Amino acid sequence: MSEDLLCFRNVSKNYYGNNVLSNISFDVKKGEIHALIGENGAGKSTLMNILFGMPVIHTTGGYSGDILIDGKKVDIKSPHAAMEAGIGMVHQEFMLIPQYTIAENIKLNREITSPNVISRVFGKRLETIDMASMNADSRKALDKLDMDIEAYTVVAGLPVGHMEFIEIAREIDKTGLKILVFDEPTAVLTESEAQNLLAAIRRLAGMGIGIIFISHRLDEIVSVADRVTVLRDGEHVATKNISDTNAAEIASLMIGRKVSIERAGGPRVNISDEIELSIEDLHVAMPGEKVKGIDLQVKKGEIVGIGGLAGQGKLGIANGIMGTYPTRGRVVFKGKELKLNDPHSTIESGIAFVSEDRKGVGLLLNESIELNIAFTAMQIKNRFMKNVMGMKFQNDSEMRSHALRMIKELDIRCESPAQHTGSLSGGNQQKVCVARALTQEPTFLFVSEPTRGIDIGAKKLILDLLLKLNEEMGMTIVMTSSELAELRSICDRIVIICEGKIGGVLPPDATDAEFGLLMSGSKANTAERSL
Repeated sequence: MSEDLLCFRNVSKNYYGNNVLSNISFDVKKGEIHALIGENGAGKSTLMNILFGMPVIHTTGGYSGDILIDGKKVDIKSPHAAMEAGIGMVHQEFMLIPQYTIAENIKLNREITSPNVISRVFGKRLETIDMASMNADSRKALDKLDMDIEAYTVVAGLPVGHMEFIEIAREIDKTGLKILVFDEPTAVLTESEAQNLLAAIRRLAGMGIGIIFISHRLDEIVSVADRVTVLRDGEHVATKNISDTNAAEIASLMIGRKVSIERAGGPRVNISDEIELSIEDLHVAMPGEKVKGIDLQVKKGEIVGIGGLAGQGKLGIANGIMGTYPTRGRVVFKGKELKLNDPHSTIESGIAFVSEDRKGVGLLLNESIELNIAFTAMQIKNRFMKNVMGMKFQNDSEMRSHALRMIKELDIRCESPAQHTGSLSGGNQQKVCVARALTQEPTFLFVSEPTRGIDIGAKKLILDLLLKLNEEMGMTIVMTSSELAELRSICDRIVIICEGKIGGVLPPDATDAEFGLLMSGSKANTAERSL
């Protein structure tokens, strides 16, 4: 039998003409803990969806390349087929039923039953559940994880760490388990719980199970994995023995790429020593992007970048200050404390926001360009309104005139100001969002994911526009983006958010490794970061 338990050979996947995986090849050996790492969008999830036969793969044309288990080619077309092939997965989101016992969750859809009088007449579905046997089987799985808790305990109310172990116990209880995938398994665990989990993963590998360990935490990868495979932009960058690498090199491999948008000029000279915005102990309850207490000061005239991996809280900062989600803490703007959770007063103070969700929050897609540009200023500042006999009406001529000026200044490609915004390209929609923000006549601009979903040419235009607003109009800008290359191209400094807090602040010319270490929450010191 081959030492290579699982092999990916030239695996590629195309979604509607967009190549998301290109010729991925690596293997996982029996009893090996093989880390899989890459930025959001690197292709990790797509590769695991292929391994598990998820419907999203097969309803979009399938994939090319081969997957081999124990040296034999397999064609996995459903999650059930993956389970039969000996593949299990512990998901980042728990899939437990709180009202059920631990044993019932472990044995879910694989219950042990025994015949009774009714089932002998009406069939197996009416057999009696054999709780004693289910508890006994569950006990064996829990013992393998060194988990000292009774199998008949109800899941509701258990600590998060216990729930993670129950998920693992469910997988190892399945017969014939060969390969177990962990998807960010420590993301919601305390440090002590995470250490217990890593110890359990080592025990599983000791039983001969091949482990695929997906994580962005480089410290954990270095401490637990035997080898690491790095994906970047859908391509296989490297597979290395952990003994032959370190956190700094892995971070550099994960982040490094050809920067398509170069930094323009040197440091800007229009930054003053005046603190325009001061944030203290900010907490934001934005689902999936929670902010857990940050302090940050922004100087007048700066362009400050906010970066980090998805789900770490970077998007929550602007959304919280603008009142989109429940927020607490203290925010002082131009010497005056902002009233949090009140979008109206924040906009009135002179702060504007270009949301990352331009279609859901930013734009009225079925309305005209001119109305989209004027809408917020009309609501908040009473602009584009006229008074007729004591009644207020929309001033269409003023709104049209302003829209024409913004269309010209921002080079919005459209047929006319009356065109529906939903019919524009992504880049032009983004420009309409910026035009609406500028129409509020702000002195400070929050802009989130300004280049998401638009082509490289449009990206350059948007970034040039932000630079122009900063340099020619003196506008202070805080730009949140998942695109590190873009943050580096225009920002004076870049704040990296990790697990809801500030992981660190770097200059735009810091190394790929330094950014990667901060984004991964690595505890490596400065000396370890230098390549």
